[in-house]
Amino acid sequence: MEEFKHFVIVKFKEGVVVEDLTKGMEKLVSEIDLVKSFEWGQDIESLDVLRQGFTHAFLMTFNKKEDFAAFQSHPNHVEFSEKFSAAIENIVLLDFPSTLVKPVKAAE
Repeated sequence: MEEFKHFVIVKFKEGVVVEDLTKGMEKLVSEIDLVKSFEWGQDIESLDVLRQGFTHAFLMTFNKKEDFAAFQSHPNHVEFSEKFSAAIENIVLLDFPSTLVKPVKAAE
């Protein structure tokens, strides 16, 4: 069965305390078991012209599309999304079933 991914790339508004939002998102996903995994990062390598102002990426993994749908309507997610959306200047969202091509190797 394919996993389902929720990939968010954002450009935050000027003056936003990004750390408060990332901590809030970490708290959110730790409270909702539907989220299989969560990771995020801040771009530090891309050229400004390629980045187009986007600075942060967030990736959630779900066991199946139905888990993602349930997450979307979860009251905690709805509440957090209002706060998160208010801090965003621009956003790209991609929601997709993933195809694993090269699995992570076990540590030797």
